[in-house]
Amino acid sequence: MSKVGGARLGQAGTQVNLGPGAPVLPKKLSGRSWIVTDAESGDVLAAHNAHWRLPPASTMKMLFADTVLPKFPKEQKHLVKNSELREVGAGSSLVGIKENNEYTVHDLWLGVFLRSGNDAVHVLSHMNGGIDKTVADMQKHADELQALDTHVVSPDGYDAKGQVSSAYDLTLFARSGMQKKDFREYAATATAQFPGEGKGKKREHFAIQNTNRLLTGADGVTPYKGIAGVKNGSTTNAGTTFTGVAERNGKVLLVTVMNPDSDESQAVYKETARLLDWGFAAADKVEPVGQLVAPASSDRNAKGAAAPEKSPAAEKPEQASEREESSGLGIALAVAGGVLVLVGAGVFLVNRRWPLPELVRRLPRR
Repeated sequence: MSKVGGARLGQAGTQVNLGPGAPVLPKKLSGRSWIVTDAESGDVLAAHNAHWRLPPASTMKMLFADTVLPKFPKEQKHLVKNSELREVGAGSSLVGIKENNEYTVHDLWLGVFLRSGNDAVHVLSHMNGGIDKTVADMQKHADELQALDTHVVSPDGYDAKGQVSSAYDLTLFARSGMQKKDFREYAATATAQFPGEGKGKKREHFAIQNTNRLLTGADGVTPYKGIAGVKNGSTTNAGTTFTGVAERNGKVLLVTVMNPDSDESQAVYKETARLLDWGFAAADKVEPVGQLVAPASSDRNAKGAAAPEKSPAAEKPEQASEREESSGLGIALAVAGGVLVLVGAGVFLVNRRWPLPELVRRLPRR
Protein backbone atom coordinates (compact mmCIF):
# COMPACT_ATOMS: atom_id res chain seq x y z
CA MET A 1 0.00 0.00 0.00
CA SER A 2 0.98 3.62 -0.49
CA LYS A 3 2.74 5.51 2.31
CA VAL A 4 1.25 8.91 1.47
CA GLY A 5 0.50 10.59 4.79
CA GLY A 6 2.96 8.47 6.78
CA ALA A 7 4.64 5.08 6.87
CA ARG A 8 2.12 3.62 9.33
CA LEU A 9 -0.66 4.16 6.80
CA GLY A 10 1.14 1.89 4.36
CA GLN A 11 1.04 -1.02 6.79
CA ALA A 12 -1.67 -3.65 6.68
CA GLY A 13 -4.15 -4.02 9.52
CA THR A 14 -5.23 -1.62 12.24
CA GLN A 15 -2.98 1.31 13.14
CA VAL A 16 -3.58 3.22 16.38
CA ASN A 17 -1.47 4.70 19.20
CA LEU A 18 -3.57 4.69 22.34
CA GLY A 19 -2.42 7.09 25.04
CA PRO A 20 -3.33 7.19 28.74
CA GLY A 21 -7.09 7.15 29.22
CA ALA A 22 -7.86 6.55 25.54
CA PRO A 23 -10.80 4.23 24.86
CA VAL A 24 -10.12 1.06 22.93
CA LEU A 25 -11.43 0.82 19.40
CA PRO A 26 -14.96 -0.52 18.96
CA LYS A 27 -15.26 -4.29 18.72
CA LYS A 28 -17.84 -4.39 15.94
CA LEU A 29 -15.72 -3.22 13.01
CA SER A 30 -15.76 -5.32 9.87
CA GLY A 31 -14.87 -2.81 7.15
CA ARG A 32 -12.13 -3.97 4.81
CA SER A 33 -10.75 -0.46 5.10
CA TRP A 34 -11.54 2.52 7.32
CA ILE A 35 -10.00 5.73 8.63
CA VAL A 36 -10.76 8.28 11.38
CA THR A 37 -9.34 11.77 10.92
CA ASP A 38 -9.42 15.20 12.53
CA ALA A 39 -10.71 17.42 9.72
CA GLU A 40 -9.01 20.56 11.04
CA SER A 41 -5.52 19.32 11.85
CA GLY A 42 -5.49 16.50 9.30
CA ASP A 43 -4.34 14.05 11.99
CA VAL A 44 -5.19 10.42 11.30
CA LEU A 45 -6.39 9.15 14.67
CA ALA A 46 -6.71 5.52 13.61
CA ALA A 47 -6.87 3.54 10.39
CA HIS A 48 -7.29 0.05 9.01
CA ASN A 49 -5.80 -0.67 5.57
CA ALA A 50 -6.13 3.06 4.83
CA HIS A 51 -4.53 2.87 1.37
CA TRP A 52 -6.10 -0.40 0.25
CA ARG A 53 -7.38 0.18 -3.30
CA LEU A 54 -11.02 -0.82 -3.47
CA PRO A 55 -14.04 0.00 -5.67
CA PRO A 56 -15.55 3.21 -4.26
CA ALA A 57 -19.14 3.03 -5.56
CA SER A 58 -20.98 6.37 -5.36
CA THR A 59 -18.55 7.88 -2.87
CA MET A 60 -16.67 8.69 -6.10
CA LYS A 61 -19.33 11.35 -6.60
CA MET A 62 -17.54 13.42 -3.94
CA LEU A 63 -14.61 13.79 -6.35
CA PHE A 64 -17.03 14.44 -9.21
CA ALA A 65 -18.74 17.22 -7.28
CA ASP A 66 -15.48 18.73 -6.01
CA THR A 67 -14.23 18.84 -9.60
CA VAL A 68 -17.31 19.98 -11.53
CA LEU A 69 -19.50 21.91 -9.07
CA PRO A 70 -17.57 25.24 -9.36
CA LYS A 71 -17.94 25.31 -13.15
CA PHE A 72 -21.62 26.21 -13.53
CA PRO A 73 -23.83 28.78 -11.75
CA LYS A 74 -26.77 27.33 -9.84
CA GLU A 75 -29.37 29.23 -11.83
CA GLN A 76 -28.11 28.06 -15.25
CA LYS A 77 -30.77 26.07 -17.09
CA HIS A 78 -30.20 23.05 -19.29
CA LEU A 79 -32.51 21.17 -21.68
CA VAL A 80 -31.70 17.48 -21.37
CA LYS A 81 -31.05 15.49 -24.53
CA ASN A 82 -31.61 11.76 -24.91
CA SER A 83 -27.92 11.29 -25.79
CA GLU A 84 -26.95 12.58 -22.34
CA LEU A 85 -28.82 9.74 -20.64
CA ARG A 86 -27.99 6.97 -23.09
CA GLU A 87 -24.89 5.67 -21.28
CA VAL A 88 -26.31 5.58 -17.74
CA GLY A 89 -25.54 2.09 -16.43
CA ALA A 90 -28.24 -0.51 -15.98
CA GLY A 91 -29.45 -0.71 -12.38
CA SER A 92 -28.10 2.75 -11.57
CA SER A 93 -29.51 4.91 -8.81
CA LEU A 94 -31.57 7.65 -10.48
CA VAL A 95 -33.26 10.88 -9.50
CA GLY A 96 -35.70 10.73 -12.42
CA ILE A 97 -34.40 13.14 -15.07
CA LYS A 98 -36.35 13.04 -18.32
CA GLU A 99 -35.19 13.98 -21.81
CA ASN A 100 -36.59 17.14 -23.41
CA ASN A 101 -37.17 18.59 -19.94
CA GLU A 102 -35.35 21.62 -18.57
CA TYR A 103 -33.52 21.61 -15.23
CA THR A 104 -31.42 24.14 -13.38
CA VAL A 105 -27.89 23.24 -12.33
CA HIS A 106 -29.21 23.48 -8.77
CA ASP A 107 -31.77 20.77 -9.57
CA LEU A 108 -29.08 18.54 -11.03
CA TRP A 109 -26.84 18.83 -7.96
CA LEU A 110 -29.76 17.99 -5.70
CA GLY A 111 -30.12 14.84 -7.77
CA VAL A 112 -26.44 14.01 -7.37
CA PHE A 113 -26.17 14.60 -3.63
CA LEU A 114 -29.58 13.45 -2.39
CA ARG A 115 -30.53 10.57 -4.66
CA SER A 116 -27.00 9.70 -5.86
CA GLY A 117 -28.49 10.05 -9.32
CA ASN A 118 -26.26 8.72 -12.07
CA ASP A 119 -28.61 10.39 -14.55
CA ALA A 120 -27.78 13.78 -13.01
CA VAL A 121 -24.06 12.98 -13.09
CA HIS A 122 -24.22 12.12 -16.78
CA VAL A 123 -26.09 15.30 -17.67
CA LEU A 124 -23.59 17.45 -15.77
CA SER A 125 -20.71 15.52 -17.34
CA HIS A 126 -22.02 16.26 -20.83
CA MET A 127 -22.38 19.91 -19.87
CA ASN A 128 -18.72 19.73 -18.86
CA GLY A 129 -17.67 18.52 -22.30
CA GLY A 130 -18.50 14.83 -22.10
CA ILE A 131 -17.82 11.72 -20.03
CA ASP A 132 -14.20 11.29 -21.16
CA LYS A 133 -13.30 14.90 -20.42
CA THR A 134 -14.98 14.76 -17.02
CA VAL A 135 -13.13 11.56 -16.11
CA ALA A 136 -9.86 13.22 -17.14
CA ASP A 137 -10.70 16.32 -15.11
CA MET A 138 -11.48 14.17 -12.07
CA GLN A 139 -8.25 12.20 -12.40
CA LYS A 140 -6.25 15.42 -12.67
CA HIS A 141 -7.94 16.80 -9.57
CA ALA A 142 -7.37 13.54 -7.65
CA ASP A 143 -3.67 13.71 -8.50
CA GLU A 144 -3.57 17.35 -7.38
CA LEU A 145 -5.09 16.33 -4.04
CA GLN A 146 -2.40 13.61 -3.81
CA ALA A 147 -5.12 10.98 -3.85
CA LEU A 148 -2.76 8.60 -5.61
CA ASP A 149 -4.72 5.42 -4.88
CA THR A 150 -7.52 6.62 -7.14
CA HIS A 151 -8.08 5.62 -10.75
CA VAL A 152 -11.21 7.16 -12.29
CA VAL A 153 -13.10 5.29 -15.02
CA SER A 154 -16.70 6.46 -14.58
CA PRO A 155 -17.70 9.82 -13.07
CA ASP A 156 -20.65 8.41 -11.13
CA GLY A 157 -18.90 5.55 -9.29
CA TYR A 158 -20.70 2.89 -11.32
CA ASP A 159 -18.74 -0.37 -11.25
CA ALA A 160 -16.16 -0.26 -14.03
CA LYS A 161 -13.03 -2.30 -14.63
CA GLY A 162 -10.04 -0.66 -12.99
CA GLN A 163 -11.97 1.96 -11.01
CA VAL A 164 -10.51 2.11 -7.49
CA SER A 165 -9.95 4.49 -4.62
CA SER A 166 -9.15 4.13 -0.91
CA ALA A 167 -10.48 5.23 2.46
CA TYR A 168 -7.61 7.71 2.63
CA ASP A 169 -8.39 9.21 -0.78
CA LEU A 170 -12.14 9.40 -0.21
CA THR A 171 -11.42 11.37 2.96
CA LEU A 172 -9.24 13.77 0.96
CA PHE A 173 -12.12 14.28 -1.49
CA ALA A 174 -14.56 14.98 1.33
CA ARG A 175 -12.23 17.44 3.03
CA SER A 176 -11.60 19.29 -0.22
CA GLY A 177 -15.28 19.36 -1.14
CA MET A 178 -16.36 20.62 2.26
CA GLN A 179 -14.38 23.81 1.64
CA LYS A 180 -17.01 24.80 -0.91
CA LYS A 181 -20.17 26.39 0.47
CA ASP A 182 -22.47 24.81 -2.11
CA PHE A 183 -20.92 21.38 -1.54
CA ARG A 184 -21.51 21.73 2.21
CA GLU A 185 -25.12 22.78 1.72
CA TYR A 186 -25.96 19.95 -0.67
CA ALA A 187 -24.21 17.39 1.53
CA ALA A 188 -26.25 18.54 4.55
CA THR A 189 -29.59 18.63 2.72
CA ALA A 190 -32.03 16.05 4.01
CA THR A 191 -35.00 16.57 1.66
CA ALA A 192 -35.96 18.78 -1.25
CA GLN A 193 -38.46 19.13 -4.09
CA PHE A 194 -37.36 17.95 -7.53
CA PRO A 195 -39.06 18.95 -10.81
CA GLY A 196 -41.08 16.32 -12.61
CA GLU A 197 -42.07 16.30 -16.26
CA GLY A 198 -43.69 19.32 -17.83
CA LYS A 199 -43.06 23.00 -18.46
CA GLY A 200 -43.83 26.35 -16.93
CA LYS A 201 -45.65 27.14 -13.71
CA LYS A 202 -47.80 24.01 -13.84
CA ARG A 203 -44.80 21.70 -13.71
CA GLU A 204 -45.21 19.40 -10.75
CA HIS A 205 -42.46 18.57 -8.26
CA PHE A 206 -41.88 15.50 -6.15
CA ALA A 207 -40.05 14.94 -2.87
CA ILE A 208 -36.56 13.46 -2.77
CA GLN A 209 -34.64 12.42 0.33
CA ASN A 210 -30.93 12.07 0.99
CA THR A 211 -29.69 8.47 0.91
CA ASN A 212 -27.29 9.22 3.80
CA ARG A 213 -29.10 7.36 6.56
CA LEU A 214 -27.03 8.90 9.37
CA LEU A 215 -28.50 12.22 8.22
CA THR A 216 -32.12 11.17 7.72
CA GLY A 217 -32.58 8.26 10.11
CA ALA A 218 -34.07 6.11 7.36
CA ASP A 219 -34.24 2.30 7.39
CA GLY A 220 -33.83 1.95 11.13
CA VAL A 221 -30.56 3.88 11.39
CA THR A 222 -30.38 6.32 14.30
CA PRO A 223 -29.53 9.84 13.05
CA TYR A 224 -26.06 10.81 14.23
CA LYS A 225 -25.86 13.93 16.39
CA GLY A 226 -23.79 16.57 14.61
CA ILE A 227 -23.75 14.82 11.22
CA ALA A 228 -23.41 17.10 8.19
CA GLY A 229 -22.86 14.77 5.21
CA VAL A 230 -21.03 13.52 3.19
CA LYS A 231 -21.77 10.59 0.79
CA ASN A 232 -22.74 6.94 0.72
CA GLY A 233 -22.41 4.33 -2.01
CA SER A 234 -23.44 0.79 -2.85
CA THR A 235 -22.65 -1.41 -5.85
CA THR A 236 -22.39 -5.12 -6.48
CA ASN A 237 -18.61 -5.07 -6.62
CA ALA A 238 -17.89 -2.40 -4.01
CA GLY A 239 -20.41 -3.46 -1.40
CA THR A 240 -21.32 -0.47 0.77
CA THR A 241 -19.10 2.56 1.28
CA PHE A 242 -19.54 5.77 3.25
CA THR A 243 -17.72 8.95 4.21
CA GLY A 244 -19.25 11.04 6.99
CA VAL A 245 -18.39 14.33 8.68
CA ALA A 246 -19.65 15.31 12.13
CA GLU A 247 -18.98 17.95 14.80
CA ARG A 248 -19.07 17.87 18.59
CA ASN A 249 -17.85 20.53 21.00
CA GLY A 250 -15.87 22.30 18.29
CA LYS A 251 -14.15 19.13 17.05
CA VAL A 252 -14.83 18.07 13.44
CA LEU A 253 -14.09 14.50 12.40
CA LEU A 254 -14.16 12.70 9.07
CA VAL A 255 -14.68 8.93 8.94
CA THR A 256 -14.62 6.67 5.89
CA VAL A 257 -15.67 3.00 5.94
CA MET A 258 -15.39 0.71 2.90
CA ASN A 259 -17.10 -2.63 2.37
CA PRO A 260 -18.04 -3.97 5.83
CA ASP A 261 -18.17 -7.76 5.99
CA SER A 262 -21.01 -8.02 8.46
CA ASP A 263 -24.52 -9.42 8.67
CA GLU A 264 -25.56 -6.37 10.69
CA SER A 265 -28.26 -4.35 8.98
CA GLN A 266 -26.94 -1.03 7.61
CA ALA A 267 -23.47 -1.96 8.87
CA VAL A 268 -21.60 0.79 7.01
CA TYR A 269 -23.54 3.49 8.89
CA LYS A 270 -23.38 1.80 12.27
CA GLU A 271 -19.65 1.18 12.01
CA THR A 272 -19.15 4.81 10.96
CA ALA A 273 -21.13 5.96 14.00
CA ARG A 274 -19.02 3.77 16.30
CA LEU A 275 -15.82 5.18 14.84
CA LEU A 276 -17.11 8.74 15.19
CA ASP A 277 -18.02 8.09 18.84
CA TRP A 278 -14.57 6.63 19.42
CA GLY A 279 -12.86 9.53 17.64
CA PHE A 280 -14.61 12.20 19.70
CA ALA A 281 -13.75 10.34 22.91
CA ALA A 282 -10.15 9.62 21.90
CA ALA A 283 -9.17 12.73 19.94
CA ASP A 284 -6.91 14.23 22.61
CA LYS A 285 -5.72 10.90 24.00
CA VAL A 286 -4.05 9.28 20.99
CA GLU A 287 -0.90 9.95 19.01
CA PRO A 288 -1.66 10.33 15.29
CA VAL A 289 -0.62 7.49 13.02
CA GLY A 290 -0.45 9.74 9.97
CA GLN A 291 -1.68 12.90 8.28
CA LEU A 292 -4.04 13.96 5.54
CA VAL A 293 -1.69 15.59 3.07
CA ALA A 294 -2.25 19.02 1.59
CA PRO A 295 -2.80 19.38 -2.17
CA ALA A 296 0.31 19.09 -4.31
CA SER A 297 0.21 22.75 -5.35
CA SER A 298 0.53 23.74 -1.70
CA ASP A 299 3.57 21.51 -1.33
CA ARG A 300 5.15 22.99 -4.44
CA ASN A 301 4.47 26.54 -3.29
CA ALA A 302 5.85 25.82 0.18
CA LYS A 303 8.83 23.65 -0.73
CA GLY A 304 9.46 24.15 -4.43
CA ALA A 305 8.58 20.49 -4.94
CA ALA A 306 8.35 18.77 -8.30
CA ALA A 307 5.10 18.10 -10.12
CA PRO A 308 2.80 15.55 -8.45
CA GLU A 309 3.33 11.89 -9.15
CA LYS A 310 0.82 10.33 -11.51
CA SER A 311 -1.63 8.04 -9.79
CA PRO A 312 -0.26 4.48 -9.70
CA ALA A 313 -3.74 3.04 -9.22
CA ALA A 314 -4.17 2.51 -12.94
CA GLU A 315 -1.24 0.11 -12.93
CA LYS A 316 -2.95 -2.43 -10.68
CA PRO A 317 -6.67 -2.21 -11.33
CA GLU A 318 -9.03 -4.44 -9.42
CA GLN A 319 -11.70 -6.34 -11.27
CA ALA A 320 -15.16 -4.78 -11.15
CA SER A 321 -18.64 -5.98 -11.97
CA GLU A 322 -21.25 -4.06 -13.88
CA ARG A 323 -24.29 -3.49 -11.70
CA GLU A 324 -25.00 -0.60 -9.31
CA GLU A 325 -27.71 -1.00 -6.74
CA SER A 326 -30.03 1.92 -6.10
CA SER A 327 -30.28 3.19 -2.53
CA GLY A 328 -33.79 3.31 -1.04
CA LEU A 329 -35.42 6.47 0.23
CA GLY A 330 -36.81 5.17 3.51
CA ILE A 331 -39.23 7.28 5.51
CA ALA A 332 -40.19 10.71 4.20
CA LEU A 333 -39.25 13.89 6.02
CA ALA A 334 -41.00 17.25 5.93
CA VAL A 335 -40.54 19.33 2.79
CA ALA A 336 -41.08 23.08 2.68
CA GLY A 337 -41.81 24.04 -0.92
CA GLY A 338 -38.63 24.28 -2.96
CA VAL A 339 -36.52 25.28 0.02
CA LEU A 340 -33.72 23.00 1.16
CA VAL A 341 -34.45 21.33 4.49
CA LEU A 342 -31.45 20.71 6.74
CA VAL A 343 -31.40 18.25 9.62
CA GLY A 344 -30.70 19.55 13.13
CA ALA A 345 -27.02 19.95 13.84
CA GLY A 346 -26.24 19.34 10.17
CA VAL A 347 -26.71 23.09 9.60
CA PHE A 348 -23.53 23.88 11.52
CA LEU A 349 -21.08 23.62 8.62
CA VAL A 350 -23.20 25.91 6.50
CA ASN A 351 -23.23 28.60 9.17
CA ARG A 352 -19.66 28.45 10.41
CA ARG A 353 -16.19 28.57 8.95
CA TRP A 354 -14.96 25.18 7.81
CA PRO A 355 -11.71 24.47 9.71
CA LEU A 356 -8.79 23.37 7.58
CA PRO A 357 -4.99 23.33 7.81
CA GLU A 358 -3.22 26.53 6.79
CA LEU A 359 -1.67 24.93 3.72
CA VAL A 360 -5.11 24.20 2.37
CA ARG A 361 -6.44 27.65 3.23
CA ARG A 362 -3.68 29.17 1.11
CA LEU A 363 -4.93 27.44 -2.05
CA PRO A 364 -6.21 29.89 -4.70
CA ARG A 365 -9.96 30.16 -4.99
CA ARG A 366 -11.53 28.26 -7.86
